[in-house]
Amino acid sequence: MKLDNNFKPKLYETDYGWHLRKLPHLDAESTTQFVTFRLCDSMPQTLLEKWRKESDDDARFRKRIESFLDSGHGVCWLKETAVAEMIAETLKFHEGKKYRLHAWVIMPNHGHLLLTPLPGVHLPSVMHSIKSYTAQMANKILKRKGQFWQHESFDRYIRDSRHFNAVVRYIENNPVKAGLCESAVERMYGSAYDRHSRG
Repeated sequence: MKLDNNFKPKLYETDYGWHLRKLPHLDAESTTQFVTFRLCDSMPQTLLEKWRKESDDDARFRKRIESFLDSGHGVCWLKETAVAEMIAETLKFHEGKKYRLHAWVIMPNHGHLLLTPLPGVHLPSVMHSIKSYTAQMANKILKRKGQFWQHESFDRYIRDSRHFNAVVRYIENNPVKAGLCESAVERMYGSAYDRHSRG
């Protein structure tokens, strides 16, 4: 029997490491991650594919996506107070059970998280539990059926404390940059508001 030196074993939920769907994802134990998840109609897939082909610079590619999302394309179901509140409560519910939640914000058509999965907890499992539950509940609130979230999220692992602090600033100031409020603490659906309201 001939050996195949290119064989790669299939990764299961119990395996950590790099996973490739349309985007590369690192699932590493207790590794802090910056995750952007978005509504299913927030960005045309054709546009995303076009930008991916045109870009040889990862940072520029991400900035184009962030700018497009911040301009509020799609139905923007997350503008609905009941939907945003439910998602915020879901994120906080899993704090200390599945992950440590460092920073978060809910925008009109997407959300950002900075979290560290607890030991033995996988990032895909965390995102599946958040997105599955919130999609079901949001569809009930909105009296609709069908896909709610885009299947794949964008995630980046945090390299060091400087990167961590930059991501916290980005997440908490995203509503200000998008023109939704004048100060990060005014955005009720975010960690800056939570921290400020606790005093």
